[in-house]
Amino acid sequence: MSTFDDLTGNFSKLPGIGKKSAVRIVNWLLKQDSAYVHRFAQNLGVLQERVKPCIVCGTWTESETCPICSNPLRDSSIICVVEQPQDVSTIEAYGEYRGLYHVLGGLIKPLEGVGPAQLSIQPLLGRIKSGNVKEVIIATNPTVEGDTTALYLNKVISELKQGSGGEEAAAVKVTRLATGIPVGGDLEYIDKRTLSLSFRGRGEF
Repeated sequence: MSTFDDLTGNFSKLPGIGKKSAVRIVNWLLKQDSAYVHRFAQNLGVLQERVKPCIVCGTWTESETCPICSNPLRDSSIICVVEQPQDVSTIEAYGEYRGLYHVLGGLIKPLEGVGPAQLSIQPLLGRIKSGNVKEVIIATNPTVEGDTTALYLNKVISELKQGSGGEEAAAVKVTRLATGIPVGGDLEYIDKRTLSLSFRGRGEF
C-alpha cells in the first residue's frame, strides 16, 4: 500500500468523511505549501499529548482547568450538563449562556453496556454538593438514550437534595433544554415526536 493510500484510509475513518472525501483531502494537501503540511502533521502529532479533559468539567483543554471553569466572570450557580466536549463548543458558539458546564462522556445505553458508573455522574454530584449550584440544565439530545440519561440525572439530583437536608442544596432545580418546532418551521412537515414534545413543553405568552 502506498503513502497516498495509507493517508486516504486514515482520513476515511474520521466522522463524516467517506473514501471520496478522503481522496480529495489528500489531493488537496499535496498541492499545499510544504510548511503548512509540516505544521499540520506536527499539530496532529502532539494533539493527544497536549489536549486533555478539564479536571473540573471534562471539556478539552491544554491546561489543568479549561478557560471556562477558570473564568471568574462565569456564573458558577448554573451547570449545563452535556454529552460530549464538542457540545460545549456548540453552545458557546451562540454566545448567550454564561454558566459552567459538565461533560458526561456519553449517555446511558444499557444494550451497549454503558451505565451510570461509566459516565461522569458522581463528579457532577460532587460539584453540586460542594458548590453554590442553584440550577442544573440537562442538555442531552432528545433521543431515547438522551431522555433516559436526563431522567436518571433528575432522579439522583433530587435524591441528593432530599438527603442533604441543606437549605442551599434544596434550592437546586433541574431543567431540560426545550425541544419542539424550530423557528420558521411548518407544522405540515413536523414529525409526530417533535410535535408531541412541542405540546408538552409549551409555555405561557
